Amino acid sequence: MASPRPRPQVMRLTEAAAARIGDIMARSERTLAGVRVGVKNAGCAGMSYTMEYAESAGPNDEVVVDRGVRLLIDPKAVMFLLGTEMDYKIDKLSAGFVFNNPNQTSACGCGESVTLKPATDDGAAPDAAR
Repeated sequence: MASPRPRPQVMRLTEAAAARIGDIMARSERTLAGVRVGVKNAGCAGMSYTMEYAESAGPNDEVVVDRGVRLLIDPKAVMFLLGTEMDYKIDKLSAGFVFNNPNQTSACGCGESVTLKPATDDGAAPDAAR
């Protein structure tokens, strides 16, 4: 009997992203289970990333623990986020989370929305995104 293939980790965090999320969660006045990450239909390019505090994990959330931070991935977003690295960047005029996603094929000019393709069966990004 063949053993099942290990599941790939949906997302990973850079040290900067983990530190920022940890800091934000430590300041919260309520008990949090983690940060829920997903995607939604929005913007001129078609989709945008979402992040929100989560007081509990949903029954179908994909739970990722990386660098001591707990991410709860919306089950509808898993195939769009597979292989994504979340970073936290600070520039002269802005600061925010950045998603380095191999499944992203384009983005709008203002940077608020992206075009995403689902990952392939082998967990790799589709050819169009490489």
